[in-house]
Amino acid sequence: MEKLIITVALTGNVPAKKDNVNLPVTPEEIAEDVKRCTDAGASLFHVHARDSQQRPTLDKSIFKEIIRNIKQVSPDAIIQLSTGARAGKDWEDRAAPVRLLPEMASFTTGSNNLPGIVYENSPQFIEFLAGVFKETGVKPEIEVFETGMINNALHLRKKGFFESPLHFDFVLGAPGAMPGTVKNLLFLSEGIPSDSTWTVAGIGKAEIPLATAAIVMGGHVRIGLEDNLYMPDGSLASNVKLVEKIVAIAKEIGRDIAEPDEARSILSIPHENKNRILETIG
Repeated sequence: MEKLIITVALTGNVPAKKDNVNLPVTPEEIAEDVKRCTDAGASLFHVHARDSQQRPTLDKSIFKEIIRNIKQVSPDAIIQLSTGARAGKDWEDRAAPVRLLPEMASFTTGSNNLPGIVYENSPQFIEFLAGVFKETGVKPEIEVFETGMINNALHLRKKGFFESPLHFDFVLGAPGAMPGTVKNLLFLSEGIPSDSTWTVAGIGKAEIPLATAAIVMGGHVRIGLEDNLYMPDGSLASNVKLVEKIVAIAKEIGRDIAEPDEARSILSIPHENKNRILETIG
């Protein structure tokens, strides 16, 4: 079984400090958390930005500050920037993180209902954003909340926007989307091309059980305070505690943990793209 890639979704758009004091929101806090999590065994970091009022933002200047801070303390970490719509719906704003040339960025290939909002990704926007990924050579992580999003991604590949192998993240347990069950994880994992890689992001209480299932199944794992604020015993989580939990489970099962360069090889990310983002942000 190939080595396990641990992704950390550090901050997200929804959680607040009042919900969990361990949530990193400033560029300095985010970088410090990346360093702790890298030392514990994580290699890939899903990054959202917050403004000075701790509100979600797609402001490029804030993303640049976060990136500089991360690269100073964890130069080998793989940075995956978010293109999510909660921080803004303007097409160019959502594409801006991809144009910064991170090694990876998130790409949700469909719409769904989330608490209080319609998470809208129209067919026209999806094709626009796919064009930005193709233009920049940034590796997309295809965020899948339900099975139709797999079909949409495969349609984009057929049209020439993406090259194989694809990488998918199955987001399970979000209210309004597919429930966080092992049955659903198995169903989704069997619906992607055989040369693809995949990760699971279990939301809330589904996080650790689905992560454990993915470790056994040969997939990869996303954990972090964006998705879940608590440890299995009900105590407040931190990103590094969640990483340590996954590392311990993997060791019990006998699966080794991927270091950043090993993760790049598994995900088919060109190693020469490692520092492109530093050239872009200046």
